[in-house]
Amino acid sequence: MCGVVAISSHQGFVNQNLYDALLVLQHRGQDAAGICTHSDNQFFIRKGSGLVRDVFRTRDMRNLPGSMGIGHCRYPTAGSAFSNNESQPLYVNSPYGIVIAHNGNLTNIFQLKNELQKHDRRHLNTSSDSEVLLNILANELSKNTENSALNTKAFFKSFTSLSKRVKGGYSVVGMISGFGVFAFRDPWGIRPLILGSKKSNGLEEFIISSESVAIDSIGYQVLRDVAPGECIFIDSKNKLHTNLNSINKNSAPSPCIFEYVYFSRPDSVIDGVSVYEARLKMGKFLAKQILDKIKKSDIDVIIPIPDSSRPSAVELAIALNIPYREGFIKNRYIGRTFIMPGQEIRKKSVRQKLNPIPLEFKNKNVLLIDDSIVRGTTSKEIIQMARDSGAKKVYFASASPPIRYPNVYGIDMPSASELIAHNKNNDQIAKEIGADMVIYQSLNDLIKACSIAKDGKSGPEKFEISCFTGDYITKDIDDTYLEYINSIRKKSQSSEDYDANQLSLGLSVFD
Repeated sequence: MCGVVAISSHQGFVNQNLYDALLVLQHRGQDAAGICTHSDNQFFIRKGSGLVRDVFRTRDMRNLPGSMGIGHCRYPTAGSAFSNNESQPLYVNSPYGIVIAHNGNLTNIFQLKNELQKHDRRHLNTSSDSEVLLNILANELSKNTENSALNTKAFFKSFTSLSKRVKGGYSVVGMISGFGVFAFRDPWGIRPLILGSKKSNGLEEFIISSESVAIDSIGYQVLRDVAPGECIFIDSKNKLHTNLNSINKNSAPSPCIFEYVYFSRPDSVIDGVSVYEARLKMGKFLAKQILDKIKKSDIDVIIPIPDSSRPSAVELAIALNIPYREGFIKNRYIGRTFIMPGQEIRKKSVRQKLNPIPLEFKNKNVLLIDDSIVRGTTSKEIIQMARDSGAKKVYFASASPPIRYPNVYGIDMPSASELIAHNKNNDQIAKEIGADMVIYQSLNDLIKACSIAKDGKSGPEKFEISCFTGDYITKDIDDTYLEYINSIRKKSQSSEDYDANQLSLGLSVFD
């Protein structure tokens, strides 16, 4: 899961706005960041490992001139092993100077690499699927402009060819030197992408970003979500072109439901749905599951696991008329615990990241609320903290259903065998994490919670929910692919290639 942003302005530098947008998107990726700007037919790139604030200094910003540019903050995708060469934006100089920033994961990567190297005769320098995507775009542009100049018609034709070759979840922003800024989204709309604009001296400027919060927080207005399968081009005169009229109008978005559960900021609106309101509804609907399994009188207090479960826990407490309390204090200087190598390091990071307030646990029956349960490592440590703080009973509720299968569209989840809910029932899960009972959200209720748009109208009718069902929307995922990404993951985690800086950022895989 990564954050991407592109800005096309009429005048002045866009580097500061790109930087500010990436700061807002920092939750989408913590292990690397990069900005590329364009001026006088030349690209200027600064990228590196670490948080946005650590990668860019004043001297770096001075070296990023130009009125258009793109930015990226990186989170490793399924099975990926990180190297500095894979920091984005990525650049290729043939047939044109092209840079891209990519959020998502390509699932037919074996086929694409083979085609590029054997048939298209293009060289790949990294293991990144983003580099594959970049080279496919460059190759299609080369074919479609062999006997003519590059124009928007040729670009859209090249994108159509790309979308037929590439499978998976992807949202992409990029630039072509001397020609303009572009963006496109996969045909299912799995990964989010949003278009915004503002008027400057009477002229319109555009921004495209992974989340709406990166648009409105820097003074732009959200126009709309980029449609599934849509390609946008903003030329050097800042005129917007789109293939919207030529794509399938019945191609409704199927966004990854984990954007609403966990990844996106609560103040974002994705595909018309407020992430915050969706999380409130998750709590409201979860109340039914709680009352079916636990006597209300047997719960003294409801406590969230900070941060993303707070809205659900608040609404749940209101629905059940049970006191809501903050029982854990979060260390703001420890990053999200996504992908840390080794069980012991993951356990240590939980203790560093969260600290209980014993007063809220002592002699109480506690209902803990989290957004999800993946490996169960974090949940087990948190439950033990609650017991060590004097809790009599500890119930554990998840705002999402049991995660039984890996996500392959841009979220680096563990293999199925590492997921605590895989081939286990709720009683077995409760025993393994040390809870008196585990309660999960129903899948139907989760979909319902995420289907109501901000304006009260109907939101998306379908979602990418493969981590709950094992039904992959692209229909090309088999055991061979899952075994491949699992082998890559194991290799990267056993390499001892994690330095102190990486560890301090909390770069890890869920739980």
